[in-house]
Amino acid sequence: MSETATLEINGKKYEFPLVKGTENEIAIDISTLRSVTSGITTLDNGFKNTSSCESAITFLDGEKGILRYRGYAIEELAEKSDFLEVAYLLIFGELPTKEQNEKFHRDIQKKSLVDEDVKKILDGFPKTAHPMGVLSALTSALTAFNPRSVNVDSEEDMYWAIVKILAKLPVLAAWAYRKEEGLPLEYGDNSLGYVENFLKMMFDLPNEVYKSNPVIVKALDKLLILHADHEQNCSTSTVRIAGSSHAGLFASISAGISALWGRLHGGANQAVIEMLEEIKEDGGGYQKYIEKAKDKNDPFRLMGFGHRVYKNFDPRANIIKVAAEEVLADLGIDDPVLDIARGLAEVALNDEYFKSRNLYPNVDFYSGIIYRAIGIPVPMFTVMFAMGRLPGWIAQWREMRLRKEPIGRPRQVYIGATERSFIEEDKR
Repeated sequence: MSETATLEINGKKYEFPLVKGTENEIAIDISTLRSVTSGITTLDNGFKNTSSCESAITFLDGEKGILRYRGYAIEELAEKSDFLEVAYLLIFGELPTKEQNEKFHRDIQKKSLVDEDVKKILDGFPKTAHPMGVLSALTSALTAFNPRSVNVDSEEDMYWAIVKILAKLPVLAAWAYRKEEGLPLEYGDNSLGYVENFLKMMFDLPNEVYKSNPVIVKALDKLLILHADHEQNCSTSTVRIAGSSHAGLFASISAGISALWGRLHGGANQAVIEMLEEIKEDGGGYQKYIEKAKDKNDPFRLMGFGHRVYKNFDPRANIIKVAAEEVLADLGIDDPVLDIARGLAEVALNDEYFKSRNLYPNVDFYSGIIYRAIGIPVPMFTVMFAMGRLPGWIAQWREMRLRKEPIGRPRQVYIGATERSFIEEDKR
């Protein structure tokens, strides 16, 4: 593409090339801005208007409600695929053949055992430790048990590093939960599928025979697929910028987990349940909170409604809404909090106030409902998000390293004090 954009500063013009993506997105390439203008930079708080990289992994159009992994619509993948197949697609760029898929599953099973010394690290945490803090620390600790640097130019080295983190992170996530619950650690069963095995590691009790529920397995599989990647969000950008320093895969994933922990990112589904609990404690009359949400002078906000990226609807929410209904119907749970959730969703989907403002229930709203229904405690919600997002983090780290992207180093506009002389202590 030969078109350029012209920037005029104090009467002097500078031309910068335009870059066009495969979905016709256009960006101004300002990589030479600072050098050709003798120090001028751009200011973009939160990087909302800045493309930090070129990527072939995920396409997102918030205005049209489109989400595609490697060109495949999220709706089709959620219906026809499973989580590990989608993970392979995201990481390696194409859907696996039958042989590739079977080998991928077998290799992940082979590498699922975690070094016994990791238990010693886990033992150092109090039961009150947040499972996201535990997961981040244990993921980083995997580096100590795999000290050799990954040769990113070796397909084999890269493959086995990817397999190891996909195999071990579900074990660490389940251990974080069982630590909090005071349960013995569980290693799972390699005869089970990836998601079914994770649920067994979470909920298996030593004095009972574990029985998996196919409705729950299917719902969780879909939910993990829906969370698998989401373009250059906060945690993904963190993984890429950590990896740009040539930090290893495990360390970069640990950084992503820490970024995801924040309430404005991965904590959104936790905020949904906390809001529902608040409504329940206030008598359960959700209509009162509907009116509070409509009152522009009331600070109350409905959590889990609308989305900062999707301006019309969240395509993931349409998919997981059906799964949530199937789980609730199958389990037949009598839970006033979930009844409030149903009521809020029904109002939001039919009330003109919410419809006109595109305040629809999003994926965080329904994921929180599913997690609560199947017995996952609120502090573990973000851990579940991390498990789903893992393939996307891996894919983004791999892409960034293979493209040999430079180390991330944002600039700033300094607004502090100008040069001044030191003041002796007795004169301050």
